Amino acid sequence: MEYGEFCPVSKALELLGEKWTFLVLRELHMGATRFNELQRGLPLISPSILTKRLNELADAELILRKKIPGQRGSEYYLTQAGKETLPLIRALGEWGMRWARGDLRETHIDVGLLMLYLQRSIKTECLPGNQSVIKFEFTDLPKLNNWWLLVHGCTVDICLENPGKDVDVYFTTDLRTMVACWMGDKTYRAAVADRSMTLVGPSALTRNIQNWLSDSVFAGIPSAREI
Repeated sequence: MEYGEFCPVSKALELLGEKWTFLVLRELHMGATRFNELQRGLPLISPSILTKRLNELADAELILRKKIPGQRGSEYYLTQAGKETLPLIRALGEWGMRWARGDLRETHIDVGLLMLYLQRSIKTECLPGNQSVIKFEFTDLPKLNNWWLLVHGCTVDICLENPGKDVDVYFTTDLRTMVACWMGDKTYRAAVADRSMTLVGPSALTRNIQNWLSDSVFAGIPSAREI
């Protein structure tokens, strides 16, 4: 896409303005490096469009494509130009929190995407011991309603089947409440008080969830209606 202008805004949009491009960059900033990892964070993107966007970003030298040694496929890493898109993404997210989140429909709330974000939000160094298990049960979902996060050292894995290990903390709630708590729209204490969430586990872990489970980076930004 070309705008035919020398304005730096138009030149930036020629590189970044295509659909999905900012979201692909978001996932790369959040640590995704492989094609399947990018697809997990962008469940509605088609493989062909993702391939096209990655090729465009590589051609523009915002990312570097590297072959995986001894395997098929590639890994993708942000270059310095790509890394410097982070303030743009943060500013766009802050604007969205303030002005665009009023139209949050049920179809926008995806449990798989939420669990991916929760997996990325675990502060492993703040959990005691070398292994912890966190279980989430979503009472409003007919399927995909039980999830486990398995923490081993500094690694966090998602499991959809009971791993057969002792659970340290149980979250029982509905999907929208969990999203609201992670996004900072509702406190865990308030959710427990109004019985939209049940937390079971040692008080050292349940008393202040944010000690070991980070909120969204956009938590705490009020909507325009609240200002």
